[in-house]
Amino acid sequence: MLHKTPGIVFRFTKYGDTSIIVNIFTELFGLQSYIVNGVRSATAKGKMALYQPLTLLDMVVYYKENAQVKRMKEVKCLHQYHSLYADVKKSAIAMFLAELLNKAVKDESHAKELYDFISGSLIILDDAEKDFENFHLVFLVKLSRLLGFGAHRVEEVTGRKVVDSTLETLLEKVLVAEYDTSLSISVAQRRELLDVLLNFYKDHSDTPGEFKSVSVLKEIFT
Repeated sequence: MLHKTPGIVFRFTKYGDTSIIVNIFTELFGLQSYIVNGVRSATAKGKMALYQPLTLLDMVVYYKENAQVKRMKEVKCLHQYHSLYADVKKSAIAMFLAELLNKAVKDESHAKELYDFISGSLIILDDAEKDFENFHLVFLVKLSRLLGFGAHRVEEVTGRKVVDSTLETLLEKVLVAEYDTSLSISVAQRRELLDVLLNFYKDHSDTPGEFKSVSVLKEIFT
């Protein structure tokens, strides 16, 4: 049966000589896997650009409940980013968000709410002209709440781990911040806050392994 749904590309893996399997979080069905044939062939003419991580797509898809890998009938770009990958700092944040989403987001029952949050957040980051250095910290907090383990108090995030009072005060501000909230956070403090929040994720969700993008993120914002 055919359905029209927007979606967010999480990642793709090569399949065969010219095809890919792409994981897309859809508004209608949550996280789904689709096979795209021939997209890596010499005649595909740049179609791989549609399946880069975090691309927002408008799709017409075939849906069969028990099928592990599904197919798309039509696909096009839903929103053209203008700075997300052109700006070095935004690109580093985007790389981190893509890795985070791949690790933390599974097949969610409230797919539309989660889709709206992720897509809306990406567009906000793309449109931001300044003061987006703490975007990923606020995103981590907001996403955790949608995933069902988000905290509203500092002690819920830090648990029994010892954190100095200055960092606790900053964390308290991050927990209530919006993307456009101006936060005075030093480079070292931003790194510490990121580590605290990632440890919180590891303690409360299935986010295996280390985040490879964190070192790049920390380096870019030095």
